[in-house]
Amino acid sequence: MLVLALILTGCGGAGNSNWQQVQGSGFRFQAPAGWKVVGVTASNGPVDRVQVNEFRLVHAYVHAKQAGAAKELDGVAVRLAQQLKGKVTSRGTLEVNGLDARTYAIVHKGLAEQFTFVLRGQHEYELLCRRAAGADDAACRELVSSFRVG
Repeated sequence: MLVLALILTGCGGAGNSNWQQVQGSGFRFQAPAGWKVVGVTASNGPVDRVQVNEFRLVHAYVHAKQAGAAKELDGVAVRLAQQLKGKVTSRGTLEVNGLDARTYAIVHKGLAEQFTFVLRGQHEYELLCRRAAGADDAACRELVSSFRVG
């Protein structure tokens, strides 16, 4: 029995998880194990952070309006970068767990922030990941890949 437990631990089984689940109201995502979780934010010190904010849209989002939504979100990202005294370094459209999304990278004051806006009906989920510029983006990739609604 001890041999089986050691094998499972060494192969990523029980006791070897690099991630912890963060639960919001109607959504969930993975954050690095060991980071402090408060509400729907996980952080490791003053810089490293992943979080999800939920906003209610006035009109329900429909896939047919994806181009218009992207244009509107592009403007939001530019204004956000200006407020942060930084610049948008990348933008793109992607799918997050079957949902339409738009993502932006903004660099400012030695920080890299990734904002991914996931759209579903009358809900907009803002996935935020912040780290030092040039630092590993594993937490950002996991936030987006693990995000689930429901």
